[in-house]
Amino acid sequence: QVQLMESGGGLVQPGGSLRLSCAASGTIFGIYTMGWYRQAPGKQREFIAKITNTDYIYYADSMKGRFTISRDNAKNTVYLQMNSLKPEDTALYYCYRDEGGTYLWGQGTQVTVSS
Repeated sequence: QVQLMESGGGLVQPGGSLRLSCAASGTIFGIYTMGWYRQAPGKQREFIAKITNTDYIYYADSMKGRFTISRDNAKNTVYLQMNSLKPEDTALYYCYRDEGGTYLWGQGTQVTVSS
């Protein structure tokens, strides 16, 4: 059974950076679109970015400039580099795999931005 495992979250000061990773177990990784969402307490899950199997990248408008998505198919891993973090970036960050209309989700990794 394929699983997604996020890592790299933690506590960071405002203005700091984190790089999240999402490793996929199982078989073929490179054919799928992968992406990231986040969910802050009391809020709906919010789309961040996605990267297709041809490395086409799409960001939510509000995420452009500070967040960078990338993938390493040899490592079955997708990354989210986050810079200039703000307290409002505090959330549980989830990666997903688009399986053609249905999403496989990871368990999430907590990011807390606080001084």
